[in-house]
Amino acid sequence: MIFPTNLPRFFGSAHVAFCLLLGCWSMTASSQELNCTVTVIAPQISNVDASRFDALEEAIREFLNGRRWTDHNFEFEERIECTMQLTISEVVGSTVFKGSLQVQSSRPVFNADYNTPVLLVNDGDIQFEWLDNSAILFNPGQHRDNLSSLLAYYSYMILGMDYDTFGMEGGTPYFLQAQAVVANAQNAGETGWRASQSRQNRYWLVENHLSQTFRPVRTCLYNYHRKGMDMLFTDIEGARLTMAEAIIDMRSTNRIRPGSYNIQIFFSAKSDEIIDVFEPATEAERVRLLPILKQMDPGNIQSYDQRLG
Repeated sequence: MIFPTNLPRFFGSAHVAFCLLLGCWSMTASSQELNCTVTVIAPQISNVDASRFDALEEAIREFLNGRRWTDHNFEFEERIECTMQLTISEVVGSTVFKGSLQVQSSRPVFNADYNTPVLLVNDGDIQFEWLDNSAILFNPGQHRDNLSSLLAYYSYMILGMDYDTFGMEGGTPYFLQAQAVVANAQNAGETGWRASQSRQNRYWLVENHLSQTFRPVRTCLYNYHRKGMDMLFTDIEGARLTMAEAIIDMRSTNRIRPGSYNIQIFFSAKSDEIIDVFEPATEAERVRLLPILKQMDPGNIQSYDQRLG
């Protein structure tokens, strides 16, 4: 990642919260919130017509991008950039699909033609029933089916994470919506919704995010992005210091819940960027941050040592 020093002001696809902060609210905005690129692949399935997966892909895309998820108004170019890749590994009885889902989102950095990653989740507990060419319908008050609940849950998580980067705990309304999806799915036969099934699933991702223990993670999301990334082009040293402090402050959560799913999710999205930002920093800055990164994100120790050590 290269951080240019002389770029015109860039608003990119920033959503309305960013526009409010920067004084660019538009009364005529009305577009949906998500600009989601959807991909459905089935590399191991050879006995199913590929057109069925194409139809499923289109149905998911229409559901995500055609629905209003908030009460806020968005300009077309302010939509949140995100991707969902559904990998089908098994088709049971022609209508039941099993596989995994990768969800990614990003948001623009102020004053730069660069989108910073915010969320990266790999969900391996995906199972749902879908009839060919049927529309995907969602009711916030009930669990209609697993596919609509999965897509709604991750849409709300994308919104919550995104809003948290623009305002301190600004994503709370959307995390509560995601939590409601989880609550409605408690009696569903599919996995991923219940606390007892795993410590790294949909239940715990949003439950942790709303708990007091994980408040430093949410504070980090705001300080790292709004007071760090957005300021890199006007005060690089001050911005890096703020970002380092934001990361270091997550240690309090890591001490209570070492290796927690939410901290793993944070570093899945941010580890490469953190290295890019701090590699040109002073030795003192890198020496201070390196052991903390290695402690909280042990899966990337080799990368941190090679480029920050």
